[in-house]
Amino acid sequence: MVHVEGIQFRYGKDSPKLDFPDFRCAAGEHMLLLGDSGTGKTTLLHLLCGMLRPESGVLRVADRDLCATSDRDLDVWRGSELGIVFQRSHFVQSLTVAENLALPHQLARGHVPANAIDRLSSMLDRLGIAHRANARPSELSVGEQQRASIARALLHQPKVVFADEPTSALDDRNAEAVMNILEREAASATLVVVTHDQRIKDRYSNCVTLKSADS
Repeated sequence: MVHVEGIQFRYGKDSPKLDFPDFRCAAGEHMLLLGDSGTGKTTLLHLLCGMLRPESGVLRVADRDLCATSDRDLDVWRGSELGIVFQRSHFVQSLTVAENLALPHQLARGHVPANAIDRLSSMLDRLGIAHRANARPSELSVGEQQRASIARALLHQPKVVFADEPTSALDDRNAEAVMNILEREAASATLVVVTHDQRIKDRYSNCVTLKSADS
């Protein structure tokens, strides 16, 4: 489901070249991409989401060869096959939580399907924030915002879920709760967690550690 092999990338001809380790993550498997700041975690995440293109190598995600797909097709693919839990929630502050979660469907289709509305209500209930559906994002705690981010990323039932530092702003109790929720809600998807958080480094047997270029 995720296949990375021989991937190299640089931001410009005068920038250092980044070499990423080879790894695979099978359909339905959960894995960690672990690394400190400066190891290229964010760059690799953007490559995996098709937001950047590598100089060389094999990059396949959710049955798609990202190196051979047009930008337009990648936009459609991201909206249907990927779920992304960002480190920062990036909610539209003028909309309610429920409206933010429905927004991707509204933008992609011009309407929110009835089954998506049902899933939204059910998911917010499972995440323990159904009572916050009509609240503005600024009214939520950090933990509640992260739960809402998980709901937004998984509402359309993606094949692959990428979570960028999902626990970095949380205390131990909330970090454990968010990881449990993320794993439960993404149980049928391939889940890749990108993090520097050493608290979760032993959570999955499939773990790839990124190292800085000078290490």
